[in-house]
Amino acid sequence: MSVVIGVDVGGTFTDFFVLDTVSARTWVHKTSSTPANPSQAIATGLEEILGWRHFDVGEVSRLAHGTTVATNTLIQRQGAPVALFVTEGFRDLLEIGRQTRPHLYSLQIDAPDPLVPRERRLEIRERLYADGSVRLELDEQQAKSAIRDAMATGAQAYAVCFLFSFLNADHERHIKALLAQAGCSAVSVSHEVQPEMREYERMSTTVLNAYLIPLMGTYLTSLERQARQSVPGATLRINQSSGGLMSATQAARFPIRTALSGPAAGAVGAAAIARGAGRPNVITLDMGGTSADVCLIRDGKFASSYEGNVGGFPVRLPMVDVNAVGAGGGSIAWIDRDGLVKVGPMSAGGCLSDQRWKVRQLV
Repeated sequence: MSVVIGVDVGGTFTDFFVLDTVSARTWVHKTSSTPANPSQAIATGLEEILGWRHFDVGEVSRLAHGTTVATNTLIQRQGAPVALFVTEGFRDLLEIGRQTRPHLYSLQIDAPDPLVPRERRLEIRERLYADGSVRLELDEQQAKSAIRDAMATGAQAYAVCFLFSFLNADHERHIKALLAQAGCSAVSVSHEVQPEMREYERMSTTVLNAYLIPLMGTYLTSLERQARQSVPGATLRINQSSGGLMSATQAARFPIRTALSGPAAGAVGAAAIARGAGRPNVITLDMGGTSADVCLIRDGKFASSYEGNVGGFPVRLPMVDVNAVGAGGGSIAWIDRDGLVKVGPMSAGGCLSDQRWKVRQLV
């Protein structure tokens, strides 16, 4: 089993790179993405590649997958409706944030609206001291009532972030169990996602994880099924934002770790090419149909960061230092309510058969 296949799913195209590790032969392939079901494009591409008969399907040992599904979902704000459970008194923390200004002397802050509106941010009566000891036990009856209220809002995913839960996760585990009893499966708890101090960044990362769980869970389940059918002997691995790989099961549980999956994989590959070409200091530009990603390669190595920003929201996880913006080759030009021309973050995507976008003449 000497063949490995790399797959990058973008908003517009799905690209394949095939390597025979014995002969060192390589092949590349491209097919249109299928935004409604991204795994379908992978299945189509694999079928076309295997149709070349350059190698036998039994020779494929690994399928490594870099994806921009999470990236594009965050940039275009197309994730699931999320309900957020917080310590009593901290309902508005997600919206208040850090009050940092991108431009020091600007009188207006152009910050994105929070992914969880105030009516879906619910307070839970519980409290820990700063050392993790219990100040106020979690009120189970009040928590059950809050869960019912959250479900009534139409939430499809649930995030939990209590103060100091990175020191003592008992209260978060308790409400996670209550959510499971209520039939809520898409649950993201901060002590599992990002168990460290700084409650705002931990809360933001936890919310983003919940926002992605339903979509990525469905996508990865479909992808695993397609992979078993197309290349049954291959191990499926998903690229992380840090540049490493993880299982599909882990990716479905922590989809926020794939927020820069595709861009990070591109930077890792670019660094390898730069080293091989004897040009260790380069700037990479990875422009797709939906987003454009820039990374600095210095001395043949990509920079890493522990604090990033995706779609205007802070993410506190290890990641390749890539700057992603919602402007690509297929970005949609549109007119806002003030009559100003805007470009992106919406993209035409790879399949226009559903005629989602109508051309409008700009005068």
